Amino acid sequence: METQKQYNTRAILASLLICGFVGFFSETALNIAIINLMEVFQISAATAQWLTTGFLLTLGIIMPMSGLLLQSFTTRQLFTGSLVSLIAGTLIAALAVNFEMLMVARVLQALGMGLLLPLMFNTILVIYPPDQRGEAMGFVGLVIMFAPATGPTVAGILIEYLSWHYIFWLSLPFLVIGWLVGLKYLENVTEVTKPRIDLPSVSLSTLGFGGVVFGFSKAGEGAEDGSGAVVIASIIVGLVALVLFTWRQISMREPMMNLTVFKYPMYIVGLLMVLACMLIMMPSMIILPMFLQNGMHLSAFTAGLILLPGSVLNGILSPRMGRLFDRYGPKWLVIPGLVIVAIMLWFFSGASPASAVALLVALHIGLMIGIAMIWMPAQTNGLNQLPPELYPHGTAVMNTLQQVAGAIGTAVAITILTGGMESYLHGSATPTAPSELANAMTAGSQHVFLFAMGVTLIGLVIAFFIRRVPVDQTAMHAPH
Repeated sequence: METQKQYNTRAILASLLICGFVGFFSETALNIAIINLMEVFQISAATAQWLTTGFLLTLGIIMPMSGLLLQSFTTRQLFTGSLVSLIAGTLIAALAVNFEMLMVARVLQALGMGLLLPLMFNTILVIYPPDQRGEAMGFVGLVIMFAPATGPTVAGILIEYLSWHYIFWLSLPFLVIGWLVGLKYLENVTEVTKPRIDLPSVSLSTLGFGGVVFGFSKAGEGAEDGSGAVVIASIIVGLVALVLFTWRQISMREPMMNLTVFKYPMYIVGLLMVLACMLIMMPSMIILPMFLQNGMHLSAFTAGLILLPGSVLNGILSPRMGRLFDRYGPKWLVIPGLVIVAIMLWFFSGASPASAVALLVALHIGLMIGIAMIWMPAQTNGLNQLPPELYPHGTAVMNTLQQVAGAIGTAVAITILTGGMESYLHGSATPTAPSELANAMTAGSQHVFLFAMGVTLIGLVIAFFIRRVPVDQTAMHAPH
């Protein structure tokens, strides 16, 4: 196999992107509907939160196994499996008449996404030569950023004029189209090596990643009676299991998750940049809508509209940033990107109910442009340093830690927000007055933005170590 095999890269990429877009869209579209669902199903906020926590938990459990799955099944088998799960989940959600039914649907959707995401990254690494990868990864960036961002806006419109069921009815036809295009053009791009499935590794990884994600997601729901002990216990159990999991992977000949990816310095830098982006993104995706609705008393729909221009721009710019990365390498994108993000977060930390809406739109646009400059260039550069046989493992490690960082970022953001609100109200003469509650929301939000700025500055220091990975074109296509 000396020559590069010709794939219909456009059609393959299109089918993966359509399915990925719908998956990500439904992941966040439901967040806007949570308040609505609490009324319809007569459930508490903590129960409703499970629609998100359950989704993240399933991803946290399935992602670490993705490297193993990519080597055990053909590309087409995994693609079909992920889509059957996504379509079934979406259909059940569209027909859901109670909370339990919707919960089952969310788990099925997360299973589908947990298989689809690593498959998407891995397929792109295999079918695109390194000098075109940046742009292809940029399109993935478009989906990862743009779909979750449009979710709340579109959901806001659907809930206002139809009902939350339509979030899923709208998604179904796109999934079916994506599946049919994939069935026609997607080829088996990886070798099936059928590695031995090591049950202790599977159990330790499930317990480890599952425990950490669950613990932090629970912490993010806010302290309720006795939940503190549950949070601490599940995080400790998770961490102990992860230490054992790591030790087992290092000592095995055919590990489930090959940790030798950590021998590649640029992969580590790329991974740290992705995690930093995740920690910056989660607070701003969760806290900003809350600040707009509770601090500035805007409707969910208006809040969605304020966040739309930045998200759309981020989506449009991702492939272009990929193209710039292909041409100039990561450094000239990542470092300025982090500087822009830090400046925007600094301004956000001064936002108040009196802030002009136009200013918030502009700051959000700046933030999203900065993130587009960091995320995909750093990620692609890191994955480019790995030899092809480590692609499945490299993407598995990155996707898993990204989910964990998302759960941790959310929990930390909510904790800082509540802490900031409580300390503000503690010093207030009229803590129950609506204006004071809005001010407390503002104070809490400002603390979260300062935390995100701290993460950005640490990222900036690390970014000075980033350098372009020279990719040997011939090694890519030599037979393994």
